[in-house]
Amino acid sequence: MKMMRMINLVRGSVMKIHGLSRASRCLAAEGGVRGLSSSSGPRVCIVGGGPAGFYTAQQLLKNVINTFTQTAQHERCSFHGNVNVGKDVTIDELRQAYHAVVLSYGAEGNRSMGISGEDLPGVFSAKDFVGWYNGLPSNKELRPDLSCETAVILGQGNVALDVARILLAPVEMLKETDITQNALEALAGSKVRRVLIVGRRGPLQIACTIKELREMVNLPNTRADMLPADFEGIAEALKDLPRPRKRLTELMMKAAKEGGDDKAEKCWGFRFFRSPVEVIAGADGKRATGIRLALNKLEGSGESARAEVTGQLEDVDCGLIISSIGYKSIPIDPAVPFDPRRAIVPNEMGRVQDTAGLYCSGWVKRGPTGVIATTMNDSFDTARVLIQDMEAGKLDLSVNKPGAQAITALLQTRGVRTVLFSHWEKINAEEEKRGKFLGKPREKLLDVDEMLKIAWS
Repeated sequence: MKMMRMINLVRGSVMKIHGLSRASRCLAAEGGVRGLSSSSGPRVCIVGGGPAGFYTAQQLLKNVINTFTQTAQHERCSFHGNVNVGKDVTIDELRQAYHAVVLSYGAEGNRSMGISGEDLPGVFSAKDFVGWYNGLPSNKELRPDLSCETAVILGQGNVALDVARILLAPVEMLKETDITQNALEALAGSKVRRVLIVGRRGPLQIACTIKELREMVNLPNTRADMLPADFEGIAEALKDLPRPRKRLTELMMKAAKEGGDDKAEKCWGFRFFRSPVEVIAGADGKRATGIRLALNKLEGSGESARAEVTGQLEDVDCGLIISSIGYKSIPIDPAVPFDPRRAIVPNEMGRVQDTAGLYCSGWVKRGPTGVIATTMNDSFDTARVLIQDMEAGKLDLSVNKPGAQAITALLQTRGVRTVLFSHWEKINAEEEKRGKFLGKPREKLLDVDEMLKIAWS
């Protein structure tokens, strides 16, 4: 097979991903897979600049590189950010320029709780709250009120635990991270002393992983606050659990039993068998002051157990409510099939339904589940399927495709100025410079115009 050329389009304006400023929504990577070098080899476009996009590109370059930076700097890979796919350039235009297009643009939307009061001040999605302390420009104006004593997080996945940890962590610990200065100052003045992490099912169905739970258990100056009734019958079920689930459950039970330092000023705890039914407003009706929960019972067992309401209700006083019930992908272009119920691009092993030459990887392929290793393996699988299709003749490689040359020319005619990886490195260097001055790994830029000015300087 001739060398494959890839363009990686990062969808949108400049944004932050995993602590780094990332020229976003349209990452362009042109690169080779195997065989003899050729300027007219297969061309692939990857839409998305997060882990799924980079892991897909890495696998297509056959693992001769092993980091995102090395992928972006590879001679057969080019990065073009600050492009909004679906607006600045259509999927059909990309398909005309490339032999294959891979959608890896993640999940930018929030799942709604669908309950009364969820739009009140004091209620936030985990996506926006995480974006606030991680430095996403779109969330820089969030300014959550942290003057309450109790915060409730709805959902028990890794993101929920990450939010809980940030709310309760000592400021001295946070100062050593790349959390934004605005968020650091707000958290330094926080009055939150108690965080409840609520889930509709039981301890055996909790969605977090042991690493995140261990970080919560070991958080300084905090203790675990659990309800013994939530763990009835769990010890007897341990012997039949798969090893990862068993270890997770044992750690949870240990935390519930031991509690922690009685002198700790802050506490956290899981609340199982509860579903939100209403956000309670204060007397003036202007902001959230509590949440009403339905008490559940489980029907069935194991991972397939379903939560059924019992008819009992419970009110919890709290001034901060964070919904961590999941992200969701959104449609990118009318030309791309989309399943609104599952909020994914319908596909078979990464091949987009009824659309030859169009593929997907990451959250837009399977939904927002798993850890970074899940996304890596998922993206590698899509890349392997794409290569198999090329080798099997399922993609027409007999026609030369212009690739990035045509797309960059098209963007120029539309007045879209792209951010190359060398531009992104300028943003990265500036953030590290500002962070060093503050004694932090980096201080993130929060203004897109400022990022672009630095990038193009």
